Amino acid sequence: MDKTDKKILERLQANARITHKELAQEMGLSTTPVFERVKKLEKKGVIKNYVALVDNTLVDKNLIAFISVKLDKHSKGHLLNFQNSVNRLHEVMECYHIAGQTDYFLKIAVADMFEYKKFITDRLSAIENINSIDSNFVMDEVKRETAYPVN
Repeated sequence: MDKTDKKILERLQANARITHKELAQEMGLSTTPVFERVKKLEKKGVIKNYVALVDNTLVDKNLIAFISVKLDKHSKGHLLNFQNSVNRLHEVMECYHIAGQTDYFLKIAVADMFEYKKFITDRLSAIENINSIDSNFVMDEVKRETAYPVN
């Protein structure tokens, strides 16, 4: 990836709706090379997707929690079972398999404490092999970035 590719990534991360023409004008290039570079970045998997970032409070997801999950068993089958189960839970926004005192770190978004309780008792706890669940609740979002630094 050269400097031009990195500049393209920076701009697309800031505004995925920018047109190839606008992007080319900003970079002092013609549209065709910019289009080809973007397609190459998509094909290589550097650009995975284009999304709209939504304000969680305006879609009734007012309670954000970070949940640490410890498993009893750590065989490949048990890990895959947990991961597959979590992927089916629409409340889970992010899930990371981590090193440290816990095995997985989840970010969930729900409407309120009632919905959180239902999620924990009816859905997350129903996954076999969970040893413990520890939750932390967001009081205020101080910083949230979606763009990765590329320079």
